[in-house]
Amino acid sequence: QVQLVESGGGLVQPGGSLRLSCVASRSIFSFNVMGWYRQAPGKQRELVAEITGGNTNYADSVKGRFTISRDNAKNMVYLQMNSLEPEDTAVYYCTADRYSGNRRERYWGQGTQVTVSS
Repeated sequence: QVQLVESGGGLVQPGGSLRLSCVASRSIFSFNVMGWYRQAPGKQRELVAEITGGNTNYADSVKGRFTISRDNAKNMVYLQMNSLEPEDTAVYYCTADRYSGNRRERYWGQGTQVTVSS
């Protein structure tokens, strides 16, 4: 079990930047994949970015604008978001995945609201 708490959301103008943080209640070293998902009103939850070891994966819509990173020593995961667009408005969730064979355990944070509007 692990608790994930996101922070850093808020209201930002188009073209602006935000940095989301996610702190885990225990070491994230044992988690294979850390990620960020988002859910906009009326839409399905979607993957934004994920990081495993030194490899990263991004949704096409955020490539070149968002950067995910993790600090295992601090039990933290970050999402740097630049050149924000109104379409980025959503609740952003941090996730932690642990794989054992074909079985995956996934943990979710409670989410943080990001609103991009002028």
